[in-house]
Amino acid sequence: MPRWSKITLKIFAGLVALILVIYVAIAVYVNANKKSLLDKLNVQLNKNLNGSMVIGGMDPTFLKGFPGVSLELKNIVIKDSLWATHHHTLLEASSFDVAVNVFALLKGTVEIQKLGINNATIYLYTDSNGYSNTAVFKKKEKKAPTPKGENSSFPEIKKLTLNNVNFVVDNQKGHKLFHFVVDELKGKIDYPILGGWDAELKLKTLAKSLAFNTRRGSFIKDKLLEGPFKLSYNDETGIIHVNPNKLNIGDDLFIIGATFDTSKENTDFKINIEAPGILWKNAAALLAPNITQKLNMFDLNKPIHVNCTLAGDMGPGGDPAIDVKAIVKNNVLTTPGGVVDQCNFTGFFTNNYVNGKGFTDANSAIKLYGFKGAYKQIPFSIDTAFINDLDNPVATGVFKSQFDVAKLNNVAGTETLKFSKGTADVKLAYRADIVNFQLNKPLLSGVVDIKNADVNYVPRKLNFTNTAISLNFSNNDLFIKNIRLQSGKSVVFMDGSIKNFLNLYYTAPEKILLNWKIRSPEIHLGEFLGFLGSRTAAKRTTKKAKTSFSEDLNSVFEKSNVDMHMHLDKVYYERFVATDANADLLLSESGIAIKNVTVKHGGGRLNLNGNITQKGSSNQFSINTTIANVDVKNFFYSFKNFGLTSLTSQNLRGYLFSKINLRGTVTDQGKLVTNSMNGNLTFDLKKGALVNFDPIISVGKFAFPFRDLNNITFSNLNGKLDIRGQKITINPMQINTSLLNMDVAGVYSMTTGTNIAVDVPLRNPKKDADITDKEEIKARRMKGIVLHLLATDGDDGKIKIKLNKNRDKSK
Repeated sequence: MPRWSKITLKIFAGLVALILVIYVAIAVYVNANKKSLLDKLNVQLNKNLNGSMVIGGMDPTFLKGFPGVSLELKNIVIKDSLWATHHHTLLEASSFDVAVNVFALLKGTVEIQKLGINNATIYLYTDSNGYSNTAVFKKKEKKAPTPKGENSSFPEIKKLTLNNVNFVVDNQKGHKLFHFVVDELKGKIDYPILGGWDAELKLKTLAKSLAFNTRRGSFIKDKLLEGPFKLSYNDETGIIHVNPNKLNIGDDLFIIGATFDTSKENTDFKINIEAPGILWKNAAALLAPNITQKLNMFDLNKPIHVNCTLAGDMGPGGDPAIDVKAIVKNNVLTTPGGVVDQCNFTGFFTNNYVNGKGFTDANSAIKLYGFKGAYKQIPFSIDTAFINDLDNPVATGVFKSQFDVAKLNNVAGTETLKFSKGTADVKLAYRADIVNFQLNKPLLSGVVDIKNADVNYVPRKLNFTNTAISLNFSNNDLFIKNIRLQSGKSVVFMDGSIKNFLNLYYTAPEKILLNWKIRSPEIHLGEFLGFLGSRTAAKRTTKKAKTSFSEDLNSVFEKSNVDMHMHLDKVYYERFVATDANADLLLSESGIAIKNVTVKHGGGRLNLNGNITQKGSSNQFSINTTIANVDVKNFFYSFKNFGLTSLTSQNLRGYLFSKINLRGTVTDQGKLVTNSMNGNLTFDLKKGALVNFDPIISVGKFAFPFRDLNNITFSNLNGKLDIRGQKITINPMQINTSLLNMDVAGVYSMTTGTNIAVDVPLRNPKKDADITDKEEIKARRMKGIVLHLLATDGDDGKIKIKLNKNRDKSK
């Protein structure tokens, strides 16, 4: 070995030995003088404090910090001067491990190679008046930064560790509470030449509270945070910059970056949070309870991409500014109103919609761009959905959809309307309050077009084919245009309107009045008999409760009123045929009011007013009818001879003029209940004839063998009938015919009980044909032989004519 190498080794060994001797000497000195050194240290440290700092013990631990000087300080307590008032200790630590660079000390610089804080509580407290226990540290005048290498009294900490440390920031004035239980923190700190510092930290901590406003609750409460951080501090700007780093919060990965401006009195901050893939429920659980509670009413079953920015200060400013962006793709959205499949949108949230109005729910807004999805198989889109003022939220947007109308059965059920084919095209701009996270009383503007639809109106058993309808919403009003309904052979065209529809739809459906203008080239009333019966109770097709939409729709159909103004070119009902029909109908929950009905029938005209009261399968009706110049044969045929069996349309000729006041019952199948009728009828039959009427022929062939019994004519026949159930009272009337004259009075029964007195003078009326004096004709009318006959029920059920033997007694 060369001589110089041996000399070098000896010198190095000597230096090592010298250092060891020095260390041993220091250790012996510290151990021998611990109490006096500790007293001096406590006195020195308390000189610059507005309070007290107590170090309970001190032991050298050279092996931990070799080759530096290493000490363990025990039971460290720091209290401010007002501790007796608020009782919040700034620092209470079981031990501090401090390692100091010896060589730096020789240069006059304090360089702490390592600082470890173990089993400690750091509690930064600010009372409601703004006083903080950090006032224990006296403020120093700000000095220009000292370049690295020059003498500085500020100690440089190279390594920092925390183990089992409770860190609390309790700001009573600002209503903020940050509480972290640091299980482990390891950090390396570098000090650039130009000042400031750079740090790399590895953190594992439990977030007990991150409350920017304690009145609203904590973010990420009771969540474990674990991951690395890179931080830097700039002396000139006072800004701490946290580089974006991956951090696990609970079971989810986040990328978090931040800036803290310590140059400001209350330390401004801005925190950027990104979650590349997080479930909705997990994200909601990280927020303050007031937000979590609302968000938990919704759900997305696949992870979403979220960016969030929190900006504010540590002062008494309340909530921070919150801005959130979420990207949702091909997801399933669950809401209080239902489930949206194939859901896509980009959403934004801010609690600072209008700058200067505060970070509040009232100044919060949600915007959803490119919202697309399918609700119960109905596809729809909303270009921009907007919700503002979360205290009293209002939603706006433009709803668009094109779909097969049969899919409406999935939304509204089939209890009221059942669709089987057709298409719908919807474009509606809406504005609505949000109550319990559902749209309430929306204000709509736009159009719903339905074409070629087959619809069954279940409560009244009505079927419509090839239906077209256009709904035009304008503010609160609804205009219904271009409706085409087809039921069997009937084709109806309709236009209508409802004033104040949207308000009444939800609050008072019984006040809804639908005004219709209806026209038809041909209508068959038998196809609309469903309107005669009461509404059939809606039957649930599933065990699930009805949707609110279905309930609302049923309520509207059941309680609303309909005012119909009709013009029908042709009207058919069984045998009845009319033309040029006009009518005003008012349909309500209780029945139908009939006004101003005019129709042409049998060469004449019918006018009618009345009403129908609906009660189950029977319907009470009341009508006032005027008949003018109607062919009586056609009239009787059309109404099936009004239940008469012996006198039919084949026996009658002439033109009828009549007034009818009648009450009765008609079934929900449109059948007249004959024994229910009550009322009266006056009639005047002009240019009349009784043709082939068997009861007259059977008697007249013996009494009047040489007279024409098959065609009995009369110029004018008038009378009054009182109808009471199955019996018709014939008020005394004179019948003057070509065959004979007669006086008739009595009761005709549709079952049994017919009793009609007939007085027939045998004098041939043709003998008086040349007499023009009406008084003379009247005087001669009953001269000669007069037969007193009685029409009663026969054993075979037919009317029998016999002599009225008890005529005198019956008068």
